[in-house]
Amino acid sequence: MTQATPHKRAVILLNMGGPTSIAGVESFLQNIFSDPLILRIKNRFIRKMVGSLIINKRLESVKQNYQKIGGCSPLPAYTFALCKQLEGLDSSLAATYVMRYTPPLALDVLRSLRDSGVDDIVLFSMYPQFSTTTTKSSLLDIHTHLQTLSYKPRISVIEDFHDYVPFYELIADTITTTLGARKAQDFTLILSAHSLPQKIVDEGDPYPKQCQKGVEILREIFAQRGVEFANITLAYQSKVGPMRWLEPFTSDIIANASGQSLIIYPLAFTIDNAETIYELGIEYKELAEQSGVKEYLLCPCMNDSLPFAKMIHTLLQEKALDSSSTPS
Repeated sequence: MTQATPHKRAVILLNMGGPTSIAGVESFLQNIFSDPLILRIKNRFIRKMVGSLIINKRLESVKQNYQKIGGCSPLPAYTFALCKQLEGLDSSLAATYVMRYTPPLALDVLRSLRDSGVDDIVLFSMYPQFSTTTTKSSLLDIHTHLQTLSYKPRISVIEDFHDYVPFYELIADTITTTLGARKAQDFTLILSAHSLPQKIVDEGDPYPKQCQKGVEILREIFAQRGVEFANITLAYQSKVGPMRWLEPFTSDIIANASGQSLIIYPLAFTIDNAETIYELGIEYKELAEQSGVKEYLLCPCMNDSLPFAKMIHTLLQEKALDSSSTPS
């Protein structure tokens, strides 16, 4: 009797990506603003024209921002290291990643998995909260290239983990570690998330509700731990353009916090990137100093930490490997 060949399993971590050099910044921006789920203009020609105008206006300043954080985004390197952590936890699992706007892109990664005989794939969104601008865009991209390759593995999807309490336990640990010996009651905790145009939210995007759920879970965790902050507030960063975006803005809260001490956790990010290291770590820190903030603390993201890798592995076992679905 012939023994059945075990399935070859893989997990693909999905994220937006980031340039690995200054030379890659322009193509990174071009890919972002050609995405119809980011720049919501139906006509492709007009979308390309508007995208070009935005890029031409922002390119040099974005390059300068990346220069200030070492000339590249740390996101790809952290993601690669996180994959190695996952493989160390489970030798039967191939861990890889797909970036939406920079290499490695979906077509290349899926082709490699197909050629390796992988027939069971978990798509794991690295965005804790679901949004049509992030998670949906990545899942549609994967689905498109599966069709291009005529590749039909079993697909499981973890599209968010916005209400997964163990994730917030790790966030609480990080915040507590960043505080050190300082007293929580002396600090306002700002949970900063990337903003969205209000129009997208009005169309039914669940992102802000999922962000608010995370805030509620963290409040409960800190209450259980007997940790009390002066205030805990959800705020939004990275607004671009004149349209109405989700508020309150993180920058406004910082600008009006004279005499206060602030600790910031980037609620919607799992891996550090330009929005955390430059915007929160440099730009907003300078704003805090100018505004008379007493102390400004920034928490790191989970990055490639072993506790985060263990959380992902547990979540894979609990949710993804027992059910299948097709990205839509």
